[in-house]
Amino acid sequence: MSPMKTTDQVYSVKQRHVIDFAFDENVASVFPDMIRRSVPGYDTIISMLGVLSARYVIENSNVYDIGCSLGASLLSIYSQVQVPSVHYIGVDNSSEMLNRCKDAVEKVIPLDQLSLIERSAEDIKFSNSSLTVMNFTLQFMRPEVRLDLVRTIYKGLLPGGVFVLSEKLAQEESDHETMTTLHHQFKSLNGYSDLEISQKRTALENVMLLDKREQHIDRLKSVGFKQVLPWFQCFNFTSFIAVK
Repeated sequence: MSPMKTTDQVYSVKQRHVIDFAFDENVASVFPDMIRRSVPGYDTIISMLGVLSARYVIENSNVYDIGCSLGASLLSIYSQVQVPSVHYIGVDNSSEMLNRCKDAVEKVIPLDQLSLIERSAEDIKFSNSSLTVMNFTLQFMRPEVRLDLVRTIYKGLLPGGVFVLSEKLAQEESDHETMTTLHHQFKSLNGYSDLEISQKRTALENVMLLDKREQHIDRLKSVGFKQVLPWFQCFNFTSFIAVK
């Protein structure tokens, strides 16, 4: 049996027809390598979730990770929570991602404090949450469901609870070329070829639909969040803290 590949080579061979990007087994098997080489600041966002959890997660509450992928956010949060009786809920609609998440987090988080749910985020009934996280997931959801989902997340938060939303941003036309060039340079320096960058961009065109910074802030405020802070940005990738 050949060793399992963990280096992202999904788009390294020229494809006659580039199909839409999906979180399938090919992506799940190389996801840690893919996201760290593709998303500038990803490791910082994950590690800072631990800092946020130490500040905001309270006893007898739920923590949600929407689009939990392989469980990196859940593990970072769990490592820094300082109160008892917290339940960790990971949600992902990809069985391939969730199966690998299960293998990772069940070794660390006690099973009686953990639920992993294979479901779309808009089908979840959020409740009793002190912290809800959504890292680079809303951008893959249909635009028409985004407002209702954010409203549902808000309603499921406890007073003083926090929603962390990380997204790639659509840019103003005057900034688009610069940000795109810098992002491509980042990926190139991380070992991706021009072919890989081009083919992945094509694969994402129809499935990753970006909002501008102002759209995110206006949406969060419109559902009731009293404070919205863009706390991190690197190129066209950002993360917001929204406090109920």
